[in-house]
Amino acid sequence: MSKTRVAIVHDWLNQIGGAEDVLDVMMNMYPGSTLYTTMYSPEKMPAHYQDWDIRTTWMDKLPGIYNKHQLYLPLYPYGFNHTVENADVILTNKSGFCIGIPKPKGVQHVCYCLTPSRYVFDLGGYLARERMPAAVNVALAPWANAMKRWERKAAQEVDHFIAISKAIQARIKKHYDRDSVIIYPPVETERFVPMSNPQDYFLVVSRLIPYKRIDLAVEACSKLGIPLKVAGSGRDRERLESLAGPSVEFLGFVPDEDLPRLMAECKAFLFPGLEDFGITPVQAMAAGRPVIAFNGGGAPDYVLPGLSGQLFETQSVDCLMDALSNFVVDDYDTVAIRQHALKFDRSIFEQQLSDYIDSISN
Repeated sequence: MSKTRVAIVHDWLNQIGGAEDVLDVMMNMYPGSTLYTTMYSPEKMPAHYQDWDIRTTWMDKLPGIYNKHQLYLPLYPYGFNHTVENADVILTNKSGFCIGIPKPKGVQHVCYCLTPSRYVFDLGGYLARERMPAAVNVALAPWANAMKRWERKAAQEVDHFIAISKAIQARIKKHYDRDSVIIYPPVETERFVPMSNPQDYFLVVSRLIPYKRIDLAVEACSKLGIPLKVAGSGRDRERLESLAGPSVEFLGFVPDEDLPRLMAECKAFLFPGLEDFGITPVQAMAAGRPVIAFNGGGAPDYVLPGLSGQLFETQSVDCLMDALSNFVVDDYDTVAIRQHALKFDRSIFEQQLSDYIDSISN
C-alpha cells in the first residue's frame, strides 16, 4: 500500500454520475483520506459516503444549493477556500472549479481532469444542448470570459494534469496550455460477460437529457423500422417518445443488476452523444457487444473500427441510419471485443494512478 498521503477534492456532492464513480474508486484507493468539496447533500448520495471525512465550505449553507447548484456557478471559484491538512498530494477530480483549491507549501497538486469546465469554455454549446434561449448566452458571455481567465490562472498552479481521453488531453492543451498524461476512467468490466445468443435489438443506456442526443438513435431506428431498446429516465423522455415509432421500446430506469444481461443480449450498443469518455459503451464491449458511436469526444479511444465497433461522422439521423444499414454483426468477434474492453478495467486505472502519484511524490 502506498504511504503517500492523498487529499481528494471533488466539485460538489449532490448528484450521481460518472464523476462520482471515479470518486468512489479514488476514495477506495486511499482509505481514510479527507474529501474536500463545496457542498454535500447526504440524502442525495450513497449511504457509504457518510463514512467518509467530508469537509465542505460556506457554500454548503446557501439556500437551495442541493437542488439547483448551477444557480451558484459564479460563486464556485471562491468556494474552494479549504485549508488542506496532512497531505503530500492533492488529487482533484475536476469537472468544475475545484482546481482552485489552495495548495500548501511542499504539496503536489495532481488534477484528474474529467474536462475543462464546459459551461466556461463551451458556453454556447452547453446552453444549446440544454435548449436555452440565445439571449442567455449573450447575458452570460461576460461571466464566461472572466471565468476563462480565472480557470486558466488556476490551471497554472496545478503541478500535473491527467486527462481521461485524447479529446480531453487536447482541450487541456488548448485551454490551459498544459501537457498531460492519459489514464482512462475505471470500468467495472467483471460485471459484464458475453452470452452465446444475442437478440435482434439495438440498445441505448443513458440519462434521457437533450445533450445525450438519444433522439438520433430513436429517429434512425424508427425510420428504419429496426428494434431499439432505450434504458434510462430523464426530462427528455416525453419528447423522445413523441419521435419514436413502434420499433422503439422505452424501458425506463433499469436496475444495475439487470444491465449485464440487457447489454450482452443486444445486437450492438448505440452511443450517439458527444462525451468526454463514456463508461456504458465500454461496459457493452465487456459483454462482447460492438458499439456504434459518434466519432467525437472519447469514443475514438475505444471504438476501433473492425475490432470493437464503428464510428459515424456527423450527429445526424441520416448519418446514423447509414451506419445502422451498413452494420453487419457477424463481422465482429465477441472474445476480441471483450479482451479489448479489459484494457479499461478498474484494476488498470488503480495501478496506473497509484504508480503515477507515487512517482511524483517520491
